Amino acid sequence: MIRMASGIKRHEISPERVMLAVFAGVCFLSVVRVSSAVDLPAVNCSLVTDAYSSLGFSPADVPNAETPGGHPRVCGPQKTCCNTVMEENFNHRSTRDFEKLIDDTSEELRNTFMTRHKRFDGFFLDLLERTEQSQNEMFIRTYGKPYMQNAEVFQSLFAELKRYYTGGNVNLEEMLNDFWTHLLERMFQLLNSQYVITEDYLECISKYMEELKPFGDYPKKLKSQVTRAFVAARTFVQGLVVGREVANRVSKVTMSPACIDGFTKMLYCSYCNGLSTLKPCKNYCLNVLKGCLANQADLDPEWSKYTDAMLLLTERLEGPFNIESVMEPIDVKISEAIMYMQENSIQLSYQVFQGCGQPKPSGMSRTARGVPDTFSGRFSPYNPEELPTAAAGSRLGRLVGDIKEKLRQFRKFWSWIPEGICQEEHVAAVDGDDDCWNGVSRGRYVPEVLKDGLTHQVNNPEVGVDITRPDTLIRHQIAALRAMTNKLKNAYDGNDIYFQDSDDDSSTSGSGSGCSETCVTESDSFITQAPREEAEKRDEASSASSIRSSLLLLVLSPLVVSALVLR
Repeated sequence: MIRMASGIKRHEISPERVMLAVFAGVCFLSVVRVSSAVDLPAVNCSLVTDAYSSLGFSPADVPNAETPGGHPRVCGPQKTCCNTVMEENFNHRSTRDFEKLIDDTSEELRNTFMTRHKRFDGFFLDLLERTEQSQNEMFIRTYGKPYMQNAEVFQSLFAELKRYYTGGNVNLEEMLNDFWTHLLERMFQLLNSQYVITEDYLECISKYMEELKPFGDYPKKLKSQVTRAFVAARTFVQGLVVGREVANRVSKVTMSPACIDGFTKMLYCSYCNGLSTLKPCKNYCLNVLKGCLANQADLDPEWSKYTDAMLLLTERLEGPFNIESVMEPIDVKISEAIMYMQENSIQLSYQVFQGCGQPKPSGMSRTARGVPDTFSGRFSPYNPEELPTAAAGSRLGRLVGDIKEKLRQFRKFWSWIPEGICQEEHVAAVDGDDDCWNGVSRGRYVPEVLKDGLTHQVNNPEVGVDITRPDTLIRHQIAALRAMTNKLKNAYDGNDIYFQDSDDDSSTSGSGSGCSETCVTESDSFITQAPREEAEKRDEASSASSIRSSLLLLVLSPLVVSALVLR
């Protein structure tokens, strides 16, 4: 029996059997390792309870032990210490977290456009008010009672300029052309008060405005300067309004269900596996954000063009279209034009009489009319070098310098948001750190980071995106930016987009230019030219309708007096 037993025993532990046993053991251990690699290690649900309750949720929601996957829709399918109640709470919280992250990230952009609009708008309105006040005080000192009796002429001018700036339906060029025409009519009456000047006769005079050039080259130069300066200023402020509105609207992101799920998984599914202290891998975070903000990224190309156009227009604001250097000496320029007409009044009257006939005498002497012997009042010539310029550090210059820096900073803002959010330490792990949450477990995030924009999200591994349905709100904002960019480019060239064709009845009737209170004339120099020069006839004829009543009254009274004295 012993021998049999020992024989059998020797048979059971033969080398072949030993090798088979070892091989079987290795295979078993391998299976165990593979299984442990796929199935996450058991989680102590009490740890999950602590982390979950730290978010302000009820610890009673957490199961006592791991449950089989399948119940939590987002944080499954492996065994987990989460259930559908917890997942729903995570969804609500992640929605609030996402909205706050977007709000915080876009806050500087939104505040920049809001505050800079207020500053620029306040500056331009204050400039108009200060210029009008300065002109009024100077004309009172210089012209006295004659000016005060006709001050509404200039009041009307500044009112129209303000109305244009604030978006009124005013055609600047037509308004200025009308101003000079009416100024001519009023001054001619004052300079020839010994005659009866009828409305028909005044109409005849206005027909000779281009040929007579009673104010020399001043109307043409002022029209160019004022029109370009106001078009640039108003369009730039409108551009800030559009930027502000686009920023406010696009920053209010409506999360799709797929975005909510993806963001919840990124931020909170790690809690279910006892990994609440792990931050999401940065590339993982980027793919989630690129999927959630695919439509916002599509705004970037048009936004970049808009900011480029705004930057381009700032060159005009601090250069040739500087509204400060145009408006502050405008009272002097108008006075110079009046003096030019006064000095040439005899020749002017002769030319008018030749073309329109000799008017009937009024039958009243100059003494009876109380006309002063002299026109004592003329401004000292101003020095252009003393005028403020944006480059010289004026208030406008400081405003322009500040907004240029901000526009450059935000040029690629909408495609930068995912990077801006995911680089925050409290949101995601540092770039290159593999000790992070990859959506399944602790470890490196393998998928590559996608490009920006809707079409590139077709295979987003974290957020399902329907690339066939662009967001309507975003498309509207893209259209608004495109239209504003077009206006900015036109303003850069000195054109008001609504008044490029002044012969079009639909555009000249009052105005699509938005010029509320003033419309000015063309050039910078103040060379006096003969009244019959043909090169400028067209410019002055078109600008003669809206301002004439106001400026004419102010200037005419002193000029008339001097002309009468000369006679």
